[in-house]
Amino acid sequence: MRIDLALQHLDRITVPLRLLVVATETAEQCEARRKYAGFASHETYEETLRSLDGSAAIEHVSCVDGSDPLTLDELGQFDGIFFAGSPIQMHDESSETHAAAAFMQRVFEAGTPSFGSCAGLQIAAVAAGGKTAPRSKGMEAGFARDITMTQEGLSHPMLAGRPLVFDAPAMHSSVVETLPPGSTLLASNRHTPIEALEIRHGNGIFWGVQYHPEISIGEVAASLRRQSSDLIQEGLASNEDAVEAHARRLEDLDRDPKRSDIAWQLGLDDETTDANRRTIELQNFLSFLTERAGRMAQS
Repeated sequence: MRIDLALQHLDRITVPLRLLVVATETAEQCEARRKYAGFASHETYEETLRSLDGSAAIEHVSCVDGSDPLTLDELGQFDGIFFAGSPIQMHDESSETHAAAAFMQRVFEAGTPSFGSCAGLQIAAVAAGGKTAPRSKGMEAGFARDITMTQEGLSHPMLAGRPLVFDAPAMHSSVVETLPPGSTLLASNRHTPIEALEIRHGNGIFWGVQYHPEISIGEVAASLRRQSSDLIQEGLASNEDAVEAHARRLEDLDRDPKRSDIAWQLGLDDETTDANRRTIELQNFLSFLTERAGRMAQS
């Protein structure tokens, strides 16, 4: 399915999709991200989804602060559930990791299709019986390079419209280390063995990516500034001035995605600079939800 076909499916929505965006950041982490990026992670997700489907009814809830009021029946009333990213480390023992995994287990039990980026992928993998661990090469910072589809990924609807090899925004220091039962590996790169994954567990289905199709190039710049000391410590930048110069070039590209000179200097192409290309996985998932809602309405 080409991306234009996926968008045609969205145009045929007769009843607005009801979507739930799940925050995986603590209240403090949400506030910190608002200060340096303008939005908490789940708020970025909501804004991106609204840009892709302006008719959708979108609600949000936290899976880590202990305030989740939703029952299984209520979770089952949503057409789709989205898990945003965060600094959560699912291989650590904490109240937040236990709460996040328990919430995801209930989503699987409810049977509502779900999608997650970065930490969202890791939460789903752990909830379904997989494991996460620190990334062998430290941070994947700025962009995940040379993401390559597996044979299964070539025919999977989540990656429809992507080329065989592509780059995408990314910022993480941990990865899914062990696949959960009932999962299908869809894409990987050299140092991140699981970049895209489908999980079938219990009554549910989950599509997830380790990268961030929901964020802008400007948010990549903000994240790099935020983690400047980590980038220097890992040898990815020589000093803060180097991080700042890189971030400014990204901001210039965000303001004008047609700056082919900057894209060439950074080794980027339309898969990352063009918002319509960058969000393909989300568009495909919305198309999947629309088709599913149509079938259910006819049954």
